[in-house]
Amino acid sequence: MANPPLILIVDDDPNFREIFSAKLSAIGYIVEVASGGKESIKKARDLKPDLILMDVDMPEMNGVEVLIKLKENAATENIPVLFLTALGDPRAEVQDINRRLSREVGAIGYLKKGEDINATASYIQHFLSLVP
Repeated sequence: MANPPLILIVDDDPNFREIFSAKLSAIGYIVEVASGGKESIKKARDLKPDLILMDVDMPEMNGVEVLIKLKENAATENIPVLFLTALGDPRAEVQDINRRLSREVGAIGYLKKGEDINATASYIQHFLSLVP
């Protein structure tokens, strides 16, 4: 893994990209952003980030479609992807199903954007500390 790790944030919401990029940069990560699926696939191939944080609901290509494309390419198939989304049912059992489905398509997990940004950043730090 790069030192410091490189994180690619993929989201069609410019405010979310800016806020989350600033938060992750402030704790020491190198951050790149992409506004959509096609751009994120190109950046993932070129940059080989240590982690991709990807919105699920995007125009052009949704997060699942992007992840499938990444998994089909030898250069990007092993890049971990964490879905971040504003969608979701607040019930714990539904969130568990969403996390399981995310993993089934190849993501490392699923987090709601509305969750505390500090808690999300801590989760990312914990995950990246486990990657060799």
